[in-house]
Amino acid sequence: MKTLFKITGALLRSIRADLRRRHAFAHERVGFITAGLAAAGDDIMILARSYWPVADEDYLRDPSVGAMMGPAAIRKALQRAMAEGEALLHVHTHGGSGIPGFSGVDVRENAKFVPDFFKVAPQCLHGAIVLSDTAANGQIWLAKDRPPIAVDRFVEVGAPLKKWGRA
Repeated sequence: MKTLFKITGALLRSIRADLRRRHAFAHERVGFITAGLAAAGDDIMILARSYWPVADEDYLRDPSVGAMMGPAAIRKALQRAMAEGEALLHVHTHGGSGIPGFSGVDVRENAKFVPDFFKVAPQCLHGAIVLSDTAANGQIWLAKDRPPIAVDRFVEVGAPLKKWGRA
């Protein structure tokens, strides 16, 4: 199985710009990408559609992490996934260049909340994306009770066309 994530350059630039905004107490910003899906055989294409930032008031003070979403942020994301029937991907940035990695905290927290998206949109896959300033990395869940898999390739659509993937 191969997984491909496609996003327009304009949408990706707006996400990176939003994630760079300062917050009153959180050290980083987070949000959600909604996406449509296409499949051919075992291959999956994830097509980014929109971005929804977590509202300032939906962050919790937690000095042990860069940003902690409160229950209102998760509830709003679940409502969006249910209403639109779309895949939902949590997104944040680590900055820098090259393909970023998920931190241990990212892996642990993603495993706690991403599978909950299947309660309201079981027909979709769901996941998490971490951005750098030049690339991205992703993990997706195909089902609530299955471990995540890596996104194999990302394509930024626009001029110039950019592609990157796992080695």
